[in-house]
Amino acid sequence: MKESFKIHFLGASGMVTGSKFLLELQGRTILIDCGLFQGIKELRELNWAQLPVRVSEIHLVLLTHGHLDHCGFLPRLVNMGFSGNIWGTAPTLDIAEVILRDSAKIQEEDAERANKEGFSKHKPAKPLYNIDDVDKTVTRFEAKKEGDWLKIDNQTQVRFQYSGHILGATFIELDISGRRIVFSGDVGRNHDPLLRAPEKPDSADLLFLESTYGDRRHPAENMYDKLKKIIDETIENNGTLIIPSFAVERAQLLMYMVWQLHKEKKIPQSLPVILDTPMGKNVLDIFRKHHTWHTLSLDECAEMCSRVHMVESFKETWEWIDNPSPKIVIAGSGMVTGGRVLSYLQQYISRPETTVLLAGYQAEGTRGRSLLKGADEIKFFGKNYPVKARIEILQGLSGHADVDELLDWISEIKKSPEIVYLIHGEAHALDSFRLKIKDTYGWKVKIPHLFDIEEH
Repeated sequence: MKESFKIHFLGASGMVTGSKFLLELQGRTILIDCGLFQGIKELRELNWAQLPVRVSEIHLVLLTHGHLDHCGFLPRLVNMGFSGNIWGTAPTLDIAEVILRDSAKIQEEDAERANKEGFSKHKPAKPLYNIDDVDKTVTRFEAKKEGDWLKIDNQTQVRFQYSGHILGATFIELDISGRRIVFSGDVGRNHDPLLRAPEKPDSADLLFLESTYGDRRHPAENMYDKLKKIIDETIENNGTLIIPSFAVERAQLLMYMVWQLHKEKKIPQSLPVILDTPMGKNVLDIFRKHHTWHTLSLDECAEMCSRVHMVESFKETWEWIDNPSPKIVIAGSGMVTGGRVLSYLQQYISRPETTVLLAGYQAEGTRGRSLLKGADEIKFFGKNYPVKARIEILQGLSGHADVDELLDWISEIKKSPEIVYLIHGEAHALDSFRLKIKDTYGWKVKIPHLFDIEEH
């Protein structure tokens, strides 16, 4: 007999941020992902609002992976009364802890700066959560093995399956009284230099499918050739190449690509390469710890790291900022929403010899999206800075599957799902992908809105 349940769409519904999906079952409640809203102000303000569900009645949180828009709301959830456990793969939970600590630190620093310089309307400005809140949260982490069915209760079991998006990332399969429910999380690429190709689901009665690149294909251009060209042109202009980067996966992939160009003597051997993201450095340690989750050997990891100078302190950040010689700087954050990259841009964004290379998806409302659209100025630290730097993008570095790869990822589902819910996408991508799935497979597809509730 089928068990009826409700699905609450608490994030990543009609948008690419804040992933949260609540399954309200008979006598138990499970939250899949617990992400922070990012981007435009209206979305960020949702992080301060109460969730439209009884948080104290949530029994379990399941994490697909450790990105901020999938785990960054966890300390806030604990503050709201969540007292259950948080399951994910071991590398996912290690990365989530690093990301949550970094997020809390940035929020504390931003609040302190706002209060000191008086550019917040809130008196006083406060962080959404702090390091103490993160300490309380990580005590609830329980690492689970990938690939095995795990019992939640007599009616429910779960399996984490390798998805190749970042280290530790999985899609989640739930078996509820014999019905298969699949949450894709973020699906990775079929040919990633650092990660294996994603596993594929073979069954889904209900499918929750990300759609970040549901309306486009990644370019076929050679990413190494493009990166080399950008490096060469920046050096010719005696400039600095600044790459805002996500600390998880993207920073390591950029390091790998620069290392390959260096090994092949395609870029100057003396060109400094700086990794200025404390979180990125910590993630490298996780790469070494969980080396079976990626394609590099421990020796290759060590050789790659030896090519990069890792900044140890904010004092050292300013020493590199004051160094006028050409260099490559890889610094967080990837959408230019915060982090060390802002200190570099504060000094370099108005110099025409500078190149800013965006290396991944830029969500609506972020500074990265503004730069991509050709903004004449960007605002941070309470001030406007004119944009004179050259802005470039490496589209092909995305860790998200494109439309063809997403269609391939669902190709082994033998029986048509009852319904496919398209999530984690902007409006055009969602609608375009809806038509693609309908035309390709003839499946019933629905695009939910934020705070919708569906019964099954």
